Amino acid sequence: MASLPTSSSNPTATTRDEVYIAAMPLRATKGPPQLLLKAAFALNIRPLQHFMLIIKPANSMPSNPNSQGLVFDFQPQDPEDIFVALAALSGRAVPGTILTRKISKLPNKRCWYIGLSNSNNAVEAAYKFNSSWPTDLRIGHHDCRHYTNG
Repeated sequence: MASLPTSSSNPTATTRDEVYIAAMPLRATKGPPQLLLKAAFALNIRPLQHFMLIIKPANSMPSNPNSQGLVFDFQPQDPEDIFVALAALSGRAVPGTILTRKISKLPNKRCWYIGLSNSNNAVEAAYKFNSSWPTDLRIGHHDCRHYTNG
């Protein structure tokens, strides 16, 4: 009986991290603003979507099966504040923040595989990038789309 190849015996196995971009609806206060943003997301109106980077580290997949990766995203410090939303939509800069969190699985919708990282440690490279990323957020000029392209 033939055995299945392990990652160490598989010649196509890689030790580089996988990189994904995912989109989700923008957050808003409950009620009509939230319904409007969800409708815009369903209609695939790109400026009203939130984009984030997901890194699936190659070295942590077998050792931690409950964690599929890390999410890095750039958003307003208070994305549900109506005054912040109005200022951002009018083109003014608002205070932003970079968030990092673990995810148990990759999103099954609106998540695109970008490729393998050029770096040996994409997570470390992302943290280094974050340390120099200016956190003044301006929609259309310096927002989550620009962050994920960085």
